[in-house]
Amino acid sequence: MTNEFTALNLHPQLVQAVAELGFTEPTPIQTAVIPPMLAGQDIIGQAQTGTGKTAAFALPILHNLNPGQGQVQGLIVAPTRELALQVARAVHDYGQFLGVRVLAIYGGTPYGRQKNRLKKGVDIVVGTPGRLLDLIKQGALDLSSVRTVVLDEADEMLSMGFIEDIETILQETPDDRQTALFSATLPPAIRHLAKRYLRDPQTITIARQQMTVASIEQRYYLVNEQDKLAALTRLFEVEPISSALIFARTRVGTGDLANELAARGFPAEVLNGDLSQEARERVLNRFRKKQFSVLVATDVAARGLDIDDISHVFNYDLPRDPEVFVHRVGRTGRAGKTGIAISLVTPKERWHLRKIEKYARQKIAETAVPTISEIQTHREGLLREQMEVWLRRGRARRERDMVEEMIAAGFDPVEIAAAALKLARAEEKQRPIAPIGELKLQPARQSRPNGRRGKRENGRRSHEKGMVRMILNVGRVHGVRPNDVVGTIAYNANIPGKIIGAIRIQNDHTLVDVPAQFSEQVLAGSYQIHRQTVTAVRA
Repeated sequence: MTNEFTALNLHPQLVQAVAELGFTEPTPIQTAVIPPMLAGQDIIGQAQTGTGKTAAFALPILHNLNPGQGQVQGLIVAPTRELALQVARAVHDYGQFLGVRVLAIYGGTPYGRQKNRLKKGVDIVVGTPGRLLDLIKQGALDLSSVRTVVLDEADEMLSMGFIEDIETILQETPDDRQTALFSATLPPAIRHLAKRYLRDPQTITIARQQMTVASIEQRYYLVNEQDKLAALTRLFEVEPISSALIFARTRVGTGDLANELAARGFPAEVLNGDLSQEARERVLNRFRKKQFSVLVATDVAARGLDIDDISHVFNYDLPRDPEVFVHRVGRTGRAGKTGIAISLVTPKERWHLRKIEKYARQKIAETAVPTISEIQTHREGLLREQMEVWLRRGRARRERDMVEEMIAAGFDPVEIAAAALKLARAEEKQRPIAPIGELKLQPARQSRPNGRRGKRENGRRSHEKGMVRMILNVGRVHGVRPNDVVGTIAYNANIPGKIIGAIRIQNDHTLVDVPAQFSEQVLAGSYQIHRQTVTAVRA
């Protein structure tokens, strides 16, 4: 195959658009995907974000399009509104010389504008599963003329519990449509989806990139779960942070962490799924302009984030998927700059860190959390540096006059300087150094007798016949929602989400009923669920 867009048999106006956007050669996934998609072949593409997969599926869709028909001919399903907007913008740019009408559809905004655009006629729709399904049910979105469907980041949609919605959406499209599925990983549930809805697909795998570049320094700190905040604030004391991106697992977690940091003198803002698109853009603009330096985000909200000068990435919570870890770390050390990636790891998470290291083929250095003495010494060193700067500048004239007046009044010059330094350090009292408890060490990975952990508990049996009640050791305080429970169990146990029964989220744990015949699968899969232990409650 050739390495020039001009030889891919694309419409000349598409080649022109690609050239004006500054692309001269297709990436490996574009070279591999575009020809078979142009020929109408179904595709399974396994590739990371950043490999150029958007153009790989967008260009063939645009090439095969008949603009101005007033009917939706191309449908791209994405997990988040951020990605939907990003893909819609890219499709619009690629099709700028074809007069193509592209519409991004996502939740969190009024239905009216999206319905009006659909009434006027749209060629390509890029949307999130929930809002697409809503508009279909309301009769506002007709997919009967769709020629190509793309499922982008399918594994992410699986982990978010959207697979059943996707199946419903696919059933609204013609049977003879072309279908392309793109996913960083191909777990069993995704393979099952592909087998059911794709026709003789061609599988294309693009080798994953190396975990990090030499410009990124990586470290991890072993801490107890309850000491993570204390460890993080200690690191903030000594790290040369110009801008930091902190990843937390849940939306609730991001808000709580940002508030706790602000209360300790480290102002931070939040980027999560609760923000409207307008609010998200305001936060990102302030972050880019250095109006604040610490952004706390979830993985989903950070998708599509394009900022080149992030000095530090913090994994406050380790992600479940090693590949997500790679994506997080890769947000620092960009554009020829150096970066630092720091992970807070609990003793029971060490086995998961080893999985990440094995996946990335790279060791991550363990480092000790700064001690109180080290932080105090660092504070004093910073103050001394600042004093020396002002002494060299010689610009403290009024302050010098004040000192001379106090000396004339009989005060000792050394005592005056000491008192001035004490006043200068007054703000340190607003940042007390939080204590850290003794590390509760555990084996790198717990043994699994008989492949499960089981116990009896009275009063917690399932009330549904044929169901077994399970306990997850996360609950309301961890920001868990019913969709999280369904998505996590369905994904890791490889069972349909719709068969999961009653879910009762308590303060620090969650009760969930699953059919008895799948209980062993759930127990086996529970050890793949990061930081969640599933216990069977047997009668």
